[in-house]
Amino acid sequence: MPRISSSDNPRLKEAARLIASSRERRKSGRCVLEGEHLVDVYCRRYGAPESLLVAESAVEWPTVRALLARVPPARTLIVAESAWAELAQLPAAIGLLAVVAAPVPGVERAADFCLLLDGVQDPGNVGSMLRSAAAAGVAQVFMSQHCAFAWSPKVLRAGQGAHFHLAIFEGIDLGGWARAYRGKVVAMVAAEGTSLYDADLTGPVAIAIGNEGAGLSDDLVAAARSRVTIPMPGGFESLNAAAAAAISLYECVRQRSRGD
Repeated sequence: MPRISSSDNPRLKEAARLIASSRERRKSGRCVLEGEHLVDVYCRRYGAPESLLVAESAVEWPTVRALLARVPPARTLIVAESAWAELAQLPAAIGLLAVVAAPVPGVERAADFCLLLDGVQDPGNVGSMLRSAAAAGVAQVFMSQHCAFAWSPKVLRAGQGAHFHLAIFEGIDLGGWARAYRGKVVAMVAAEGTSLYDADLTGPVAIAIGNEGAGLSDDLVAAARSRVTIPMPGGFESLNAAAAAAISLYECVRQRSRGD
């Protein structure tokens, strides 16, 4: 495995560009996975990454050694600490990176359980929603043009590997998608909708969540089969968007598992 000490190495510079630039990530269709957990999940699902970069101090970590055994040596770089430190945006204790192509799923038809994200711009919220969706058994996530990029480092970090258990579609006209969907599109709204616990969420269903400021677009709300509100008897009308998504998805799980 090559060892490098200069930050001028092309593969290291490429990783730095992808970490730093959303434009570069979108343009290239590639992203950086940080840490052993994300890289392990990716390898199990898709095989070896394009490049695996390992800090010299992390080479002997058992989890890192296990990953090194699964990646061809020609795709691996051992990086001296001085060069590794120049990747300034990395969280502490990250000793390993992988550069991969962001998976682009094919779709023949929409699934029976979907999540729609409309203009959700906070990366932490997007990642948390993807994590909840994967845990709840959602098959596909459709994201509007103005959502945070699903494959940015912050979204990947918050998703904790959920990306690789979902088919994620970005830049979608959600209103048009909703009008074509064969099942129920449920628009989650802050007020004046049917109570979540009275809504029928059985059968093919797509839950639509908007951002915390503007909510869902008028076009998507108009295209939805129903408008649904999470009851908030505490009188504080400001659920975090990621929490609202988790509550809504798990009410779907409850109804679908019981056949209510």
